[in-house]
Amino acid sequence: MLSLSQFPRRAAAINSQGIATICGERQQTWSHFLERVKKAAGMLQNLELAANDRVAILSPNSDTYMEYLFSVNWAGGVLVPLNTRLAAPEISDWINDSGAKILVVSEDFVDTIATIRDDICTVEKLILLGETEPPAGLLSHEKLLLEAAAIEDAGRKDDDLAFLFYTGGTTGKSKGVMITHAGLYINILQWINAVGVTEDDRFLIIPPMFHAAGGENSMAVAALAATACIMPRFDPLAVLQDIESRRLTKIPLVATMLDMVVNHPQIAEFDLSSVRKITYGASPIHERVLTRSLEVFPQAEFCQVFGQTEGGPTVTVLPPKYHVTTGPNAGKLKSAGVPIIGVELKIVDEQDGELPSGQTGEICVRGAGVSPGYWHLPEVTAEALRGGWMHTGDAGYLDEDGFLYIADRIKDMIISGAENVYPAEVEAVLLKHKAIIECAVIGIPSEKWGEQVHAIVRLAAGQSQDEAALIAYCKEHLAGYKCIRSVEFRQQPFPLSAANKVLKRELRRPYWEDQGRTI
Repeated sequence: MLSLSQFPRRAAAINSQGIATICGERQQTWSHFLERVKKAAGMLQNLELAANDRVAILSPNSDTYMEYLFSVNWAGGVLVPLNTRLAAPEISDWINDSGAKILVVSEDFVDTIATIRDDICTVEKLILLGETEPPAGLLSHEKLLLEAAAIEDAGRKDDDLAFLFYTGGTTGKSKGVMITHAGLYINILQWINAVGVTEDDRFLIIPPMFHAAGGENSMAVAALAATACIMPRFDPLAVLQDIESRRLTKIPLVATMLDMVVNHPQIAEFDLSSVRKITYGASPIHERVLTRSLEVFPQAEFCQVFGQTEGGPTVTVLPPKYHVTTGPNAGKLKSAGVPIIGVELKIVDEQDGELPSGQTGEICVRGAGVSPGYWHLPEVTAEALRGGWMHTGDAGYLDEDGFLYIADRIKDMIISGAENVYPAEVEAVLLKHKAIIECAVIGIPSEKWGEQVHAIVRLAAGQSQDEAALIAYCKEHLAGYKCIRSVEFRQQPFPLSAANKVLKRELRRPYWEDQGRTI
């Protein structure tokens, strides 16, 4: 039996008085953490949560959020983490698509939920996190917890659904990626083995828990009975302060965050010697950032992690020994590493024929952690999993040593500051503007974000528009991270394929040709 509930249960058994979480001034032991998980599960069942019912959560990282990663499953339900950077209509869409029966929100989002309350069709109960008295229509999490009794685990396991992690789609519609107990359980153990963390590590939890990476790091802490130092939001100075004061050993940072930390003007003031492991990924990293990081943390081992939610999420890891520029292991820094144990990769052409090493095609993944598909989208699932392989939509090649090199995105997705942006969604908004007759949204290099969202626009005859106005227009309709950051106006038609589709690869080429790696 493979159940995510085994992680906190084991942690409380083998390290009952060890520190489980540190969140601001609060900290708790593993025995206390497990007790709160059991009581929160009882609370959810008191609110009539039934087997396989969905619970959505909209909140920054917190110790309570980490408890929900386990308590919803303990109660027999399925957790739906919501991206805190979404616009209100997008939040409503995710909740309705998931059919969530209970919605958990932090104080930060009470006003947002109020604006869409009438649009949320399936939610029967709203729970407020925090110490303040909830407004009308919301229930207090802490009060409900005090009144609840601890319950036994509902026994969710193996192929039972554990999470719905929503991701965008090339059609502009978000899709719920189904994650099972067995799949995530196995992938967490694979990740622990590949990265080399142990029960003695003190993790910084800074990636949002609504992302698979943040959730996986948090669950790995429980699997190891280690310690999580949880930050609600990224702040480079706060990261440096916590490393020194908490003696943190394991730091997960996307490339943009790592850049801001290692180049912080006050970095020399801090003792960073406790750090032994840094994982990075989710977006491109400039060599200057990696070089600087190796200078700042000479005692630390670096691992690049590549994956996608559908893939487990972890697919490949570039081990520490390849983070060098000289010697026999040099030359692999631009790769995404090798498949973790239990994961297979192959590169295929447009007819799904397997390509030899060195030839670029679509990256396909197979392994126990791969998602069984998309929530209520059987045709999309069948297409993505054809032949028993998850087709990632990323293009790349394998070298003669089995290292994966990522070349492009077949499905045009942009990763900006570790957030996935789907051009079709942005283009749909731009094409509603009366001045625009044609547009293409692409990712272009950004020193700060890895990629930034860039629009190439053709205006209708007699129309005029400037960059600032179009950026402002996007901000009215989309989450901030999805908004265009720059605009190119052009008069000539866009390059088209034989099937009359816009060749975005041709549009991207001038921006990326000197970058070495295109994503």
